[in-house]
Amino acid sequence: MSKLKVLMFGWEFPPFKSGGLGTACYGLTKGLARHGVDITFVMPAVPDGAHARFVKLVGADSVKIRKIDSPLVAYMTPASYEEWHATGKRRHVYGRDIFEEVQRYAARAAKIAREEKHDIIHAHDWMTYLAGINAKKASKKPLVVHLHATEFDRTGGNPDPRISHIEWLGMKEADRIITNSNYSKQNIIKHYKIRPDKIDVVHWGIDDVQTHHFETPLKKDKIVLFLGRITLQKGPDYFIEVAKKVLDYEPHTTFVIVGDGDMLPRIINRAAELGISNKVIFTGALSEQDVQKAFQAADLYVMPSVSEPFGLVALESLKNGTPILISKHSGVSEVLKHALKADFWDINEMTNKIVSVLRHPPLREELKKNGMHEVQKFTLDEPAKKVIHTYHHVREVHA
Repeated sequence: MSKLKVLMFGWEFPPFKSGGLGTACYGLTKGLARHGVDITFVMPAVPDGAHARFVKLVGADSVKIRKIDSPLVAYMTPASYEEWHATGKRRHVYGRDIFEEVQRYAARAAKIAREEKHDIIHAHDWMTYLAGINAKKASKKPLVVHLHATEFDRTGGNPDPRISHIEWLGMKEADRIITNSNYSKQNIIKHYKIRPDKIDVVHWGIDDVQTHHFETPLKKDKIVLFLGRITLQKGPDYFIEVAKKVLDYEPHTTFVIVGDGDMLPRIINRAAELGISNKVIFTGALSEQDVQKAFQAADLYVMPSVSEPFGLVALESLKNGTPILISKHSGVSEVLKHALKADFWDINEMTNKIVSVLRHPPLREELKKNGMHEVQKFTLDEPAKKVIHTYHHVREVHA
């Protein structure tokens, strides 16, 4: 029996990533490769010597990278594309706005689909949906679209109609839809009126590469960690309000905010307004090794997301031995038992739970021990098997 060949379109992949999507794509392709699937991964990337670094990273014979010369990057918005366009780094071939660039990328996808042998087309999130549709038209192969977060998730319910239309079109034209939680599935049904039986839920797993444990330096304060994009979707504004309340009870606490995003200036200003700037550290984005160090130094990781289709970072925290407090408005809350949970808007409840963890070492140790044990079941194999099942289903229907 010949290997299943997949033409996959994504818009970030380590080391070129801004969030969980790149990590998820890397983990999925690694899991699929283990199960004998051949993958050609197509991504937009501006050259400048990136090719050599990128291919060296992928180390699996079953994964081949193809790049389309494009400035599209993960979590790019119409405004951030315009900002990039104004820097003068553009070339005349690039689109005048993000939507024209998405169309240009999609046009190139049809050519690649005619050149690369494949059985299935798999497109991740809205920037690649038009590329997936064009590839389907060019090769007559079935299309699976993978929705990691809707435009409604990213904007707190205030979508750009141009982006939400592309999301709807991608799901309409797809032979099958994969999403990463029942929470996300219900959002798709609610906002896009897609038939429930067209959507497969595949909860994420985490890479089983051994985590390196670093020696934690002596510290005066307890540490509470936020790690993620500093955007509306991730709830950093709720985190900073909670920080103020926690400090009223536990003044020997430091709050560390790791990440970049459009809300960063606002959160820095709010910390100053609340008079807690001396208790909040903003690190910006960190390397993978420094992220592990941040987790291992923290006494608690807090994920107060307003809308989180999954939340892979929660599994990364548990793998590093850090207890977690996660939003109930997340996919990962569906599958984790050994985690504290609260509504993102319930600042008092989050404060109570954080203070309890900081004040009671036995509670902290119990959450740590049980969390590290539980996270071991979230491997790359299970999501890969479910995705392969979706592939076979659409091939049978399409035949």
